[in-house]
Amino acid sequence: MAADVGEVEDVRGARRLLAGARCVLFDFDGPICQLFPGDRSRPVADELRAMTDAFGAGDVLTSEERVDKDPHAVLRAVHRAGRNRSLPGLLEALEELVVAGEVEAARTAWPTRGADTLIDLLSKRRTRMAVVTNNSPLAAEAYLDDKCLRRHFDVIQGRTADPSRMKPDPDVVLRALRDLKFASQDAVMIGDTGADVDAAERAGVAFIGYGRNAGRREHLRAAGATVVIGSYGPLLRQARQPWEARQGEADESEDTFAGGAAGHHGGGDR
Repeated sequence: MAADVGEVEDVRGARRLLAGARCVLFDFDGPICQLFPGDRSRPVADELRAMTDAFGAGDVLTSEERVDKDPHAVLRAVHRAGRNRSLPGLLEALEELVVAGEVEAARTAWPTRGADTLIDLLSKRRTRMAVVTNNSPLAAEAYLDDKCLRRHFDVIQGRTADPSRMKPDPDVVLRALRDLKFASQDAVMIGDTGADVDAAERAGVAFIGYGRNAGRREHLRAAGATVVIGSYGPLLRQARQPWEARQGEADESEDTFAGGAAGHHGGGDR
C-alpha cells in the first residue's frame, strides 16, 4: 500500500513539474525510445574495441571497459588516455563508428510506450521541447523523423567531439537552454540514468526520473531523483480526464497540464 501511495505522489509531482514548465528536455534513449534494446549495443562496442586494438591502443581499456556493452565507455577511455598519450585520429574514427551504429539503431529502436502521446500533449499546450542526449543528435533526428515527432522539438542537442562533455556534465542541457532562450528554472528534464540526474542538478533544472523497471527506479532514487515514474500511463490517464472528474486533487496548478497552460507560454511562438 505504501508503494501505491508513493507512486501516486510521484505522478502528482510529475504533473506539477510539467504544469509549471515552459520547456521540457527529454533524454533520448530511454524516455523516448530504447535505442539498443537488450544487448544490441554490444556489437558496436566490440567494433570500437577492435579498432582501438588495431591502433595499438588496446591497453588504454580497463578490464571493465573490455566487456562493457556501452560504446560510450570506449569513447571515454580513449579520450581519457589521449590527454597523456598521442593517439592520432583514433577518437575521430571511433566517433564515426558510434554515430553510424546509433543512426542504424534508430531505424529499429523500440518506442517507449506513451512517449509519443506525452510529446503530443505537451506540444498542444505549446510547451517548448528539446532532446538532450549522450547519443549522436543525428540518431535522435533519424528516430524522430521516422516517427513523425521531429516537428514537436525546437532543439536537438547531443554528443559533441569531446566525450568528457557528455552527461553527467551539464553541457548538453545548458546548450539546449541557450538555444531555447530559457532559464534553468523554466525547464524540466526527463531522464532515466544517474548521469541525467547529475546533469540536471548541475544545470539547475528540475528533474523527473523515468524508470521502466524497479531496478532503474531504485537507481534513480539513489542518485538523488525525488520524482520517479515507472511509465507514462498514469500521467497520461490523469491528463486526459476532465478537471471536474478528478476527485481529491485541489491544486489547480496541476490542471494546466491537462487543459493547456496559456499562462506558461514563452520563448516565442512555435
